[in-house]
Amino acid sequence: MSRNLKKLILISYDSLAICLSAVLASIFLNPYIALPQELYVATVAVSIFFYLLFAVYFKLFTHINRYMGIREAVFIGVCVNLAFLLVAVSSFFWFPLISFRFIILTTIFSTVSIESSRILWRFYHEHQCKKQKAKIMKKQIRTLIVGAGDGGNLFIRSLKQNFNEVKIVGIVDDDPFKHKTRLYDFPVLGPLEKIPELVKNFEIQQITIAIPSLNPKKYKQIVDICNQAGVKVNLMPSIEDVLQGKLSVSQFREINVVNLLGRDEVKLNMQQISAELTGKTILVSGAGGSIGSEICRQIAKFSPERLILLGHGENSIYQIDRELRGSYKGQFDIIPVIAEVQDRKRIFEVMQQYHPERVYHAAAHKHVPMMEYNPQEAVKNNIYGTKNMAEAAKVTGVTSFVMISTDKAVNPPNVMGATKRIAEMIVTGLNEPGKTKFAAVRFGNVLGSRGSVVPLFKEQIQQGGPITITDFRMTRYFMTIPEASRLVIQAGALASGGEVFILDMGKPVKILDLAKNVVKLSGYTEEEIPIIETGIRPGEKLYEELLVANERTGQMVYDKIFVGKVKNMALSKVMEFVDELETCKTSELKEQLLEFANDHAEKKPEVKFVPNYPEELLKGELSHV
Repeated sequence: MSRNLKKLILISYDSLAICLSAVLASIFLNPYIALPQELYVATVAVSIFFYLLFAVYFKLFTHINRYMGIREAVFIGVCVNLAFLLVAVSSFFWFPLISFRFIILTTIFSTVSIESSRILWRFYHEHQCKKQKAKIMKKQIRTLIVGAGDGGNLFIRSLKQNFNEVKIVGIVDDDPFKHKTRLYDFPVLGPLEKIPELVKNFEIQQITIAIPSLNPKKYKQIVDICNQAGVKVNLMPSIEDVLQGKLSVSQFREINVVNLLGRDEVKLNMQQISAELTGKTILVSGAGGSIGSEICRQIAKFSPERLILLGHGENSIYQIDRELRGSYKGQFDIIPVIAEVQDRKRIFEVMQQYHPERVYHAAAHKHVPMMEYNPQEAVKNNIYGTKNMAEAAKVTGVTSFVMISTDKAVNPPNVMGATKRIAEMIVTGLNEPGKTKFAAVRFGNVLGSRGSVVPLFKEQIQQGGPITITDFRMTRYFMTIPEASRLVIQAGALASGGEVFILDMGKPVKILDLAKNVVKLSGYTEEEIPIIETGIRPGEKLYEELLVANERTGQMVYDKIFVGKVKNMALSKVMEFVDELETCKTSELKEQLLEFANDHAEKKPEVKFVPNYPEELLKGELSHV
């Protein structure tokens, strides 16, 4: 119901209440006083007019009536009495026959009827709230809090201030000095080891961790204990949600494998990146993908002048475009561009139309087994697409071009890795002093990206299992999507041209251990969700590398960012090979790609290849090569 409609209802009710009060007063006085009917009508009309005038002045119709209190009751009384006082004064001039007993009785009846309506509405609303509260009380989840420190203090205080579905039973904390104390009347019941006993004794239904700085080892310990006790475990909402009062159970955060990885938060050189991005026109290819969209989110924080979202997937570009417009409405220009990197003419048109100063090239085919079956598509997207983007960037005077590469480009045994290695050669080979700075950034798997193992494991668990792993010995490097994206942006700011940056992925993680953690975090045991081995798929490695032996270097240019001592072939030879790919038979394509990508022993001195770009290339009218 709109506020205007509520005002109309109140005005109508109060006016009717005054009319009925006058009728009641006249019936009561009728045996004693006989007044003309038209006099009653005139008196009531004038009374209503004066009452509404005072009610508007005192803003009676804007009060929230379910919070009716003494202050509101006094205002109503003042308005009614002032209205009838003016009627009494004016009666000396216009209604000399009016009875003052009639005015007094009507005033009393009007005040009671108007105020009682507000009071009854408040009682009704409180009754409904009590009924709702009683229902919620029955559904409250008996919760044990982990942490009696600052995080627990803030969390519990916010829960007490906002009635919700959480019933705190007690707190556990490993600090012995806090045992047998109370925090907001809730007892600290002991250390973490007592969780199984407390779950049983107090019928605990969930455990909420309220320690923002908890280390991965402790996370794993709590998850193991909770799984043994058969109780759900989650995290307190973020500090922002707590301060805003968003404290329903549905807003608690799940513990995920990221909490168990043990990677420190990446701290960026904000000043350096701001100089690189703020007020600039930035283009991101593959902007609808997992990495591309996160790069866009990170760039948006630095207030570019324009952010160009380039991708061939209409829906994915629509999603990131809508998200950024909602978060940064009017702060900078957001331009969605539907384009395929294989379409050379279209890519040149886009570059020439918007003249971006920075380009992050994240568009690529990344799924190893899929590219084994479709090598020609890997060539078109990963090699030709990168070549189109890089050459268009160079021709249009882009300041820096950063290509997103992969650890699978190292000693590639598969088509995807080989095409990415060749793309690296093209990008770094195009670098020339004083012109566009070209660089590539290598990193391993990102958690939660499309086609990564964690979403697949969760899907398999939802289906009742089993979880499938190609080989129990398999290991991979992992980092989160935001961390990878931040490091890519930082590497781009550090680039002087021609580098292959290597991101520190930490220690490799066994896929089997990852699967076991996902099972635990989902609240199951390995007996309930078995993990089975299916055999290595085409093109897969047991172990990934970020550098080959002769590429390793100790040169760390920033926290978690290294520069690889990567030996490239002469760009002329790379371009010659790329040119030959157009006539290569599909049956021989994989063999040719792997042989060329793994040829690191280039003995001849490198001759810098400086292409002479003809007019047709400037217009984007040449073929892929």
